[in-house]
Amino acid sequence: MAYRLNQRLAGFRCLQCGTVHPVADHFAGCPVCLEAGSPSSVAAAYRGLPGSLAAPGGRGCARYADWLAYRDWPSLGEGGTPLVEVPGLAEPPGAGRVLVKNEGQNPTGSHKDRMSMLAVARACEVGARAVVAASSGNAGHSVAAYAAAAGIDCVIVTMPGMSANWRRAVEMTGARLVATERPETRWTYVRDRIEGEGWFPVTNYLTPPVGSNCFGVDGFRTIAFELHEEIGAGSIGSVLVPTSRADLLWGIARGFRDLVEAGLARSAPKVHAVEPFPRISAVLDGADHRDSFPGSSALLSIGGDTVAYQALDALALCGGTAVAVAEADAVRDQKLLAGCGLYLELSSAAALTGLRRLRERGAVAPDETTVLIATSHGFKEEGVFDAGIPVVG
Repeated sequence: MAYRLNQRLAGFRCLQCGTVHPVADHFAGCPVCLEAGSPSSVAAAYRGLPGSLAAPGGRGCARYADWLAYRDWPSLGEGGTPLVEVPGLAEPPGAGRVLVKNEGQNPTGSHKDRMSMLAVARACEVGARAVVAASSGNAGHSVAAYAAAAGIDCVIVTMPGMSANWRRAVEMTGARLVATERPETRWTYVRDRIEGEGWFPVTNYLTPPVGSNCFGVDGFRTIAFELHEEIGAGSIGSVLVPTSRADLLWGIARGFRDLVEAGLARSAPKVHAVEPFPRISAVLDGADHRDSFPGSSALLSIGGDTVAYQALDALALCGGTAVAVAEADAVRDQKLLAGCGLYLELSSAAALTGLRRLRERGAVAPDETTVLIATSHGFKEEGVFDAGIPVVG
């Protein structure tokens, strides 16, 4: 099936140097910055934005087709995820509203579906032999599912210790799994297949990294659009986003800025990054974003020791900051959220932990409305149990 490119798409602009490149596949980001030794993502640049946000009768991400790089795609019903107010999280008494954008309600259980839909559409449009992603979790499952929906081959390059839950989810789609012993070897394997066999990458494969596929990342803007339709961008004080290389963080921040620039919102909320140990935080304190930032945490979905330039661009777009959270605190908040009915992946629960830290620092006012982005549900994780289930009767 052929998918329709948005005729408003004028090219892809480098986030760092501002160069506008033609509409094409920029797998390694901006070639100018890459040559200069400072890799940077490129992002869709449009010839103006529509005067209205949502297409009449559209549902989920399809409501915003006029705002995206592709106007249609292999859909599984992505987007339109619930925004849940959790009164028990509004602490101390009198504090502002806390709402959870539950991305675990997407078709494959995570926010990654908003990226996969457009990246796979692009792969089909250019006649790619196969799509490939380096992932041991949500991205791998999502890309595999959308590739299956589009009828295109898929390879997921993972690690030997991949969770059995994620492995089964990928294998059930018919995608092929390949494992490497070290994380950095995954990227080398992917690059060799792109250059030698014409595979189409959905995720990064560079060191230092850039963001994921530039067509795909554009889809994360739809979260900002949904939040605006539900409660108004100007009514939100802060949005907290669990972050690794900042695809999601950048998409949400860019989406809010687009709404302001189109005259549909009077202001954008602050968009903050939540991380498992200081990486972006270290860069904001003066470190070079191209450095390595080693650390260890059970917050696997937002792990990794690198920072992509797009994280810094995202924080600048919406006046946000970054906060590192302790694993033990995130574990406690995961249980607290589950007690409110929201069983989230540990990395998602870290958004609540980040809110506590940012309130302590004064970066989030106690009385403002805050949205926590819950990137995935908790069923993706393998549980560890201390005892068996009591047998009765």
